[in-house]
Amino acid sequence: MTRVVLVHGIAQQVKGPQSLLDHWYPALRDGLTLADRPVVPAEEVSMAFYGDLFRPKGHRSVGEPDLDASDVEVGLEEDLLLQWWEAAAAVESQVTGPDAPVRLRTSRRVQRALDALSHSSFFAALAERMMISSARQVRRYFTEPDIRAAVGERLVRAVTDDTEVIVAHSLGSVVAYETLCAHPEWRDLTLVTLGSPLAVRGTVFDRLVPPPRDGLARWPAPVKAWTNIADRGDVVALVKELASAFGKRVDDVAVHNGAKAHDVRPYLTALETGEAIGRALAGPGGD
Repeated sequence: MTRVVLVHGIAQQVKGPQSLLDHWYPALRDGLTLADRPVVPAEEVSMAFYGDLFRPKGHRSVGEPDLDASDVEVGLEEDLLLQWWEAAAAVESQVTGPDAPVRLRTSRRVQRALDALSHSSFFAALAERMMISSARQVRRYFTEPDIRAAVGERLVRAVTDDTEVIVAHSLGSVVAYETLCAHPEWRDLTLVTLGSPLAVRGTVFDRLVPPPRDGLARWPAPVKAWTNIADRGDVVALVKELASAFGKRVDDVAVHNGAKAHDVRPYLTALETGEAIGRALAGPGGD
């Protein structure tokens, strides 16, 4: 019996569904408890895991494949890194922006972006190759139809007749949105998106399936309620409010996650997240 389905974001390729559940579930419990809502049992929560689809094959080097600025593809990968850089510089004083003085040896825009992002709170723990790998996962999702279909199928497998809530983080919110649109036959579901990049023009919004029309995306038919939760310092969720792009039925909620603005755990422990999930699990009226 799966009442809550969780959908993760990028950079989870060496983990698995149970290890991620062990990471997410305690935070989910905390959010529900803080909101004074009944805690959903662990056996009623599942993870729609797709990280292994991005796991590279074995190679001679140690760790992640070596990647540097010269490996960043022009187009979506470069655009994402530059958007993250501009967003991080706007909210974190320790991150130098695109207009800062340039040293000759780091004059290339992509290398400057990577150097600057290494000082941001979210990307500081990631090696340069991991930042590039993260942008590459987003690019592959949008440009490789087989990957996109396989990722969506993982969510399809996780949703059951008992599912009431889908909680999706980061790129997982894109997966959830597109999959829900593709399955109008599913019964009423509640969608909770955390740190979502869905409304980011150019790199995400304009690449959605089904494609938006006249600046407005289609409402996913199975969704009876949608709460979108974002921290203003989240550099991945560049556009914090989704209502203007997905319809006024989206309830946009702001939270404060501290230094790790994009981390899923402070999102899940937030009272606002617990309230949104708990309200959905309470059934009609949300009481």
